[in-house]
Amino acid sequence: MKYALLSDIHSNLEAFQAVAEDLAQEKVDDVFFLGDIVGYGADPGRCIELLQELTTHIIAGNHDWAAVGLTETGSFNPVAKTAIEWTAGKITSRQQTFLAQLPLIKNYPHSTVVHATPHHPEAWDYLLSLKEASQSFKYSDQHLCFIGHSHTPITFVKDQEGKISVLPDTAFTLKDGHRYIINVGSVGQPRDGNPHAAYGIYHADDARFTLKRIPYTIERAQEKIIEARLPPFLASRLAEGQ
Repeated sequence: MKYALLSDIHSNLEAFQAVAEDLAQEKVDDVFFLGDIVGYGADPGRCIELLQELTTHIIAGNHDWAAVGLTETGSFNPVAKTAIEWTAGKITSRQQTFLAQLPLIKNYPHSTVVHATPHHPEAWDYLLSLKEASQSFKYSDQHLCFIGHSHTPITFVKDQEGKISVLPDTAFTLKDGHRYIINVGSVGQPRDGNPHAAYGIYHADDARFTLKRIPYTIERAQEKIIEARLPPFLASRLAEGQ
């Protein structure tokens, strides 16, 4: 089986459409979404609709829940808070209900999927360091966990001796007896210096993972943000991958 792992679309329809077109070429068997459909960008409703057409395997991100009042925005920076308040006024009541009903975490035979961390998904903590990865590995004995949230692709691996390290490769085969936490990056707002949309492909039959980068029409996404009178920083950062 061949699965696609997507995260952090953030209302960027142009990036999402480019990834959807690539998914059609990849001919994946199923799509799993790791949270944050909305926030930041100018097309929250259309992104929700497109995702619903692609899959039913969808979990909540902090911006999804914030848009419907299930997560406080006190920890959001002013730009993020402005964008989520704008988003809340743009989505339909049916879309609000959909976001409110999304779960925080799901377990499947091949993996766990969660937006932030498997040990405290409701806290929306970032998983960026070896220490943070150690806490997450303690939570579950599942051999594979896919996450998003930081918008930065990274893979943590715990070997048979219990040593945790960062795997530098973006394409690799999972080893028997090792456990993995894989951040698949962001479709709509990458923050690793590469502006191209990011998502992952996992071949369950032979345990292979590949991180893909897909170019899209950044200029159009930027124009829409400006036209919507959202903070200009949300437009400029797209071209920088920050």
